[in-house]
Amino acid sequence: MVPPLTSKEFLDLVDEAMAELPVELASRVSNLEITVEDDPNKSEDDDLLGLYEGIPLTQRETGYHAVLPDRITLFKHNIEKAAADKHEVAEVIRTTVLHEIAHHFGIDDYRLEELGWD
Repeated sequence: MVPPLTSKEFLDLVDEAMAELPVELASRVSNLEITVEDDPNKSEDDDLLGLYEGIPLTQRETGYHAVLPDRITLFKHNIEKAAADKHEVAEVIRTTVLHEIAHHFGIDDYRLEELGWD
C-alpha cells in the first residue's frame, strides 16, 4: 500500500486525469462535479473506488435545467489501497475517472465490461 497522499497531491492527480480526456469527450461533459471522500458509506462496497450519481447525458431531455450537478465521488483510501506506489495511484485515478465519466455519458457497467473496462 502506498503512503497516503496529501489532499492536494490527490486532487492534482484527479486534475491530471481530467486533463487527459480527449477534447471530443471533455467538451461534452456537462453539469458535473468531481468530489473526493476518504471512504465510501458503510452501506456501499468496501472496495468501491468511485461512484457516479446523476442523470446521464443520454437521459437528459429538453426540460433539463436548474438541476444540481451530477457527481463523481472518488474514494481516496480505497484508491490508495489499490496501488503500490504514487504512479499506480495516478493510474487508478485515471481509470476510475474514465469509468465514471462513461456513466455520465450513459454507458452502464454491463457495456463497460463488454468493452473490457470492468
